[in-house]
Parts: sequence; structure tokens; C-alpha cells
Amino acid sequence: MSQAIAPVHLVLGDDEFLRERARIAISSSIAEHSEATVSRVRAGEITQSELLELLSPSLFAEQRVIVIEHLEDAGKEPAQLVLEAASNPVDGMYLIICHAGGGRQKAMVPKLKKLAQVHEVAKLKPNERPAWVTAEFRNHGLSPTPDVIHALLDGVGSDLRELASAVSQLVSDNPDGVDASTVRAFYNGIAEVSGFDIADLAVSGETARAVASTRRALQLGVSPVALATALSMKVGAVARLYGSWRINSRELAGELGMAPFIVEKTSKVARRWSADAVSKAVILMAELDATVKGQGGDPEFAIEDAVRRVSQLAG
Repeated sequence: MSQAIAPVHLVLGDDEFLRERARIAISSSIAEHSEATVSRVRAGEITQSELLELLSPSLFAEQRVIVIEHLEDAGKEPAQLVLEAASNPVDGMYLIICHAGGGRQKAMVPKLKKLAQVHEVAKLKPNERPAWVTAEFRNHGLSPTPDVIHALLDGVGSDLRELASAVSQLVSDNPDGVDASTVRAFYNGIAEVSGFDIADLAVSGETARAVASTRRALQLGVSPVALATALSMKVGAVARLYGSWRINSRELAGELGMAPFIVEKTSKVARRWSADAVSKAVILMAELDATVKGQGGDPEFAIEDAVRRVSQLAG
């Protein structure tokens, strides 16, 4: 018999990725037990009357999941409403309260801890990351050796989202096991990576490698404009090819400015893209072009962010 899910959850800590993962895990557990509508609100942006309506019992006895984001930013009255809702959970309502731990509503934390199931999501200290990466591999069914962990941390850095993506990719590519040489091969060529290599990784959905390659290219002095141009060209090719199952690669090669074999390669990747993802990527490229050409924002941050978002759209 499955264990009952707590009606109130406190996701406590300031790591955005861990908070997002905890929220999704809780919502998924609830979904396994019952169909429920999910509402997400930011505590600092919702009015007291809107929050009161959201937290009131449903006339139709429907199952609901209410996610309160950034409770630390809430005003006094909305925070009190959340506390009252956590103290007296409504039948059929699951409350997921996200609190960074500090802020204007820091005093709410000990009160909520007494009422909710707590999920700690504080930022990891450097000495905690190896254990976290080890656990990430084990969640995928592999037990890595310490040299694998250190090779991955050296290659990726400290960003947990990118580490999680790298672990997932490595296990997917090497289900029988991952050793340190496999990790180094995963990043082989990053030192001399080109903008077109990065674009290929991005549109193929290889987030960790694409972002690591972008950072290395920027360190080596590659212009954000050059990287943006390569990425835009590749996204444009995907947009042209994503709905095509039969293509004339020689004819399209001339139009797209690519070699025929690259058109063939890109068309295979493009078939995995949806129309919505292509549309979002094209809009993103227009925004990126404006930023790297000096119309506001940090060009290096913009290209790295664009590479990450394109690769996520490809996934």
C-alpha cells in the first residue's frame, strides 16, 4: 500500500535548481495518487484577496496543488494567510511553500517547519558537491569512482543544473559504466571548439557540453558576435528543415550556405524539433543578435544563456 502524501510541504533553501527539482518531485508524487490542478504564484506579487480565493475550499471538491513561490518576499497579510492554510489544510488541497530561508518573512520558517514536510534545498558548499554528484550517478543506477567525480567537476564546474545534465548524458551514452577517460572524452575538443561545434551541440540538446564549450571559446577570445552568428545560422537551418522528411541536400546546401553532408546531418537533428520550439528559438536568436551588437546587456552572458536555452528547447 502506498504511503499517504503530506498535505503541506516546505521547500526551504536558496538553490534555484534544487528548489525546482523538489517542487517537481512533490507534484509528480501527488499526480501518481490523484489528478490535480496545479497553480503557481509568487508570494510577493499576489494580492491578499487573490491568495484568499486560491486557498479557499473548492466548491467542486477538486484536487488542487497550490505552489507558493518566494514566501520570503510576501507581505505580512499574505504570509499570515499561508500560515493559516498550512495550519488547517483543506481536504483535497496540497500546499507547496517555497522559502529561501531569509528575507522579510524569515520568522515564518520555524513556524512552517512544525506544520510541513521539509525539503532542504540550500546551496551546496564546495566540499558537498562530490557527494551530490555521486548520488546523482547512483540515481541513474551507476556507482562512480572518485576520479570520475573529480573529472566531471573539473570539466563542468559548480553549476548543479549543468552537472545533472552531464551525468544524465554520460549515463545515457555509457549505460554499462563511466570511467574518468570517458568523462575526459566527453569534453574532448572543448579547448579548440568552434562556434559551429557549439551550435551543433546546442541544437542536438547536449546542454552541458554546449555550455562548457561556449565558456571555453569565450575564454580563448572568440567573439560573442561570431558565436551568435554560428548559432543563428544553425537555428535558421533547423527552422528550414524541421518539417522536412525528404530533402534535396544539394539544392538546399546552396540556399543555406552549407555543405550537402551538413544539410543531411542537420535535417536528422531538426526532425526532433517541434514547431513551438523552433518558433521560440528563432525569436531568441533575434534577441541575441540585438544584444551582441550592443543594444543592451552583457554579450558574453547573452550567448551562454542563448546556447543553454536553445539546447533545452532541443531536448
